[in-house]
Formats: sequence, structure tokens, C-alpha cells
Amino acid sequence: MSDTTIDARGPLRRATFGDQLRRNALRHPDREAIVAYGVPGAAAGTERRSLTYAQLHERSNRLADSLARRGVGRGDVVAIMGRNTPELILAFWAATKLGAAVTGVNFTFTERELHYQISHSGAKAIVVEDEFHDRIDAISEPLPALELKVINDTFSATAPSSWLRLSELVEEGDPAEPQTEVDEDAIGVIPYTSGTTNLPKAVAIPQRNYFVSMIPSYVTGIGLIEEDVWYFTMPLHTIAGVGMQICLLSLGNKIVLPLQADPDQALRAIVDEGVTVIGQTPTFYLRLIQADGFADADLSRIRRCITYGGTIPRSIVDAIAAASPQMEWVTLWSQSEITQTPTIGRFRSLDEVPGGDASWIGRPTAQLEVRVVDEDGRDAEEGGLICRTPGVMAGYFRDPERTAEVVRDDWLYTGDLVRIDGDGNLFFVDRRKDMIKTGGMNVSSVEVERILYEHDDVHEVAVVGLADEYWSQAVTAFLVPRPGAEVDTDELIAFCKERLAPYKVPKSIRVVEALPKDSQGKILKRELRQAPDPAST
Repeated sequence: MSDTTIDARGPLRRATFGDQLRRNALRHPDREAIVAYGVPGAAAGTERRSLTYAQLHERSNRLADSLARRGVGRGDVVAIMGRNTPELILAFWAATKLGAAVTGVNFTFTERELHYQISHSGAKAIVVEDEFHDRIDAISEPLPALELKVINDTFSATAPSSWLRLSELVEEGDPAEPQTEVDEDAIGVIPYTSGTTNLPKAVAIPQRNYFVSMIPSYVTGIGLIEEDVWYFTMPLHTIAGVGMQICLLSLGNKIVLPLQADPDQALRAIVDEGVTVIGQTPTFYLRLIQADGFADADLSRIRRCITYGGTIPRSIVDAIAAASPQMEWVTLWSQSEITQTPTIGRFRSLDEVPGGDASWIGRPTAQLEVRVVDEDGRDAEEGGLICRTPGVMAGYFRDPERTAEVVRDDWLYTGDLVRIDGDGNLFFVDRRKDMIKTGGMNVSSVEVERILYEHDDVHEVAVVGLADEYWSQAVTAFLVPRPGAEVDTDELIAFCKERLAPYKVPKSIRVVEALPKDSQGKILKRELRQAPDPAST
């Protein structure tokens, strides 16, 4: 046997993001990769603009060349910030073709939060939508690593003298493939997870994780096919947003990319583009079924609706099933630390869910090995979920202490609590940090929410534990009524008493106009925990 080795960084045998985009551009150059709604550059009389795979490949090569000539290369970090536009996706692929990692920055962050992520990541370059560039210039604390500022000039033809224009960098760059030494072990993505009281954690994910773990798990678990068309609203500053566009463009899918998730526009785009897959939180689906014209829309081409981040009410399942009877729902669980490698369950109606239990999050995909353990690390029917998968992160970026806290004895400790049955089905109990400790008993906030969702007058609900001198934490529900409903909180508490053990019943129900949410529609329970007591105001 020859002892000759092959360089994994060369194009002969490697598998990187850039390689896969090149292959798709060669296989189907004229296929649309991105269809954008609500951004300039659309044909006259339309709101639609598209990039083919050949165009995305060439323009990302051009931008990569311009960035490389200004010093960006393997091991650097490029930050991207803005709403979902083709140019922000273009910047992602250009950076990763050079072996740079990309970190997405939330454009709603405060100055302190912006400074923390940009400085902690050591970003050498940043690409920012023109509307938000002044927020970067306003940061008062130094950013010594930041050398290159690029305006994503989608909406404006001008830029301050200290900023470069993305359109000009693309135009002046060489369209040839960058000749860079990149391999699959290069860090591709650094998402920052939501913080509670501590600073957000930066998750370092190698490019290889997507090809050996995340992408195959979604193909086999969800049943994705090359011809799928996605309605894509996940923000690119989240792991769901940046990670799923890697998966979809690697598979050769078409991404339908709205600037913002307006339900009426969403319905039109889903019909006009022949969307086959939607992935979003229950909040999005709730708004979609309330859109004008939903009852008459042709949604027959939808194959999968993926839901995550909260309980999906029966009313949503029934409404979308009526519009697209052959469609399958996909419930899943995952997290950034395992590159979104998920547990997955598929069903057409809630009657197909094991035990009729809405907390079901499916079973592990082939790329994921799980255990459920008690506080002593012994296998249990209910307890902490721990994982092994080739998708496990390289570690928390520049934070070995936090890494050591969650990676122990060759298992990743997720911090989530689940129940497992004899068939390997997993049922989500709660995030460990969201468990309510009341009167010496543990209460799952998710379980109480599921019961309240069974009431006809409930539109949205979130349950948290609020500090209480007697109970330690008082089970408290924040509830948005169904439009037109007159909510009787005493009647709702009586409703819960018929269905829950006494210690699980909310001590109080607060009726609110809306729940605080992040850019994906996930409810921000940490803000509810800080809500003032109405009796004291």
C-alpha cells in the first residue's frame, strides 16, 4: 500500500461550502438559487428579484477576491448584519470560500451587545446593510481587530468614506474560483446563542459538520429533495437562518427570501413560487392562517411544514392540513452546539402523534446518538438530554471553561429536559432554565402552556415562574386572548384545575396584548420574568 497522502485542503477530495456551491453552479447554472421579495433590483412592475446558481457562484467569487486582496483569509472572522437579502447570503459564501468564519449580528442589538459580539469574535471585516451602518460607527468602545467595513448597499447608492460598497467590490473582483487553502475543518460559522443573565455563548462550527451531520440528517429525517422550494424567513443572524441556507443551497434548492415576514405577502409568494417546504415557529403559522385569502389559496404543493420553538396549537394543524391534505408536519428539536442535527417526528394530524402528546419531538436521526440521564448520570425515563454526533461543535469560541461545562465524558450536555418511551420517542419537558420550582415541586412551563392552548379563548400563552416569598416561584401565565374573545381568568384557572395537579395550576393569569418575541418569533421568557407586578404599579 502506498504511503502517499492527499492534501485535504486541495480541491481533489475536500468538501467545503465553496466546493458545493461550485458543483451546483456546474450542474444547474440557470436554476434559481434565491428569489428575493421586497428588495430593489426587481423587474419593472414586480417585487421579485432572483439569483441563479451560476450568478451566486460567480458573484461570491468576485467578492471573495476583493476581500482577499484586502487581507481577509483563512482563520479570520467576517461579521454580517442586516435583514435577509441576497447580498448578505452572497457575503456569507464569499467569506467562507476564503476559509473565514462568519458570525451573524442581530441588527436590533444595543451598542453594548454589538460591541461585545464584534469584539469577542475578533471580526476582521463586517458587512452591514446600509440602513444600519451608523449603528456600527456609533460604537464608542474600540474594535481593534476590525479593519474592513463594507456597506451592503442594497437600498442606497452612497456610503460614508470610511466604508466600502459591496456592489463595487463584487464588480471589481475576479470571477475565478479563489485559490485558497480551505479544508472542512475550517470554522465556517460562529453563531451567538441567546443569553439569559450571562453573556451569549459563541458556538464554533466547522464546515465539515454540515456535510457529515446536519445536511444528511435533514435529508433522511425530513425527506428533503433537490427540487424543494423553501419559504425562508429565518434571520441570518441565527443558527437556524445561516445554517439552513447552507443546507438548502448545498442541496440545490430554491430559497424564497422575503425582506420581512408579512403574512399577506407570504401567502402570495408561497402560491406564486410553488413553495414545497416552510420552516418556522408556531407564531408564523398562526399569522399565515389569519392572512386575507388563506381559505382560497392554492397551497397544494406544500410537502412539509416544520415547526420548532414552541407548542403548535391544533387550530393551526387543522387549518393547514385542510389547505394541503398531503402535507406532513415535522416537529423537531436541536441546538447550535450540535449544528442543528435534530430529533425528528413527522405527522399529518395530531392523532398520529405518539400518545397524542404534543410535547413529542420525534426520534434521533441517524447522525445523532442520545441518552436521557438523571442528575447522577444514570439512564432514566425522564431527565437531561445528552448527545453524541459528528455535528458537535468544535467548542465555544475562545471559551474553554464553558466548553468543559457541557462536554463531559464524550457526551454533550444539552441543558434540556426530556422524557423517553420504550420505542425511543422523545418528549420535551422543558429547558432546564425554564423549569419552575414552586413549593418544593418542579413544574414544566411547557406542560402548563399545552393545557392552556386547549382552551378556545387562548391565542398565545407563555408560562414562567415569578419570584414569590411563599412559593419561591409562582406559576404565572401571560396570555393573549383569541381576537374577539372575552377572557375570564378565574374560569381559565378552573379549566387548568380540571387537567393539572394543584401545584401546576397557575397562581395567576395575566392578560396581555402581545408577548415579547425575538426576530424568529420565539417568545422571550426572560423578559416576562422581569415583568413588574401589576398590583404594585
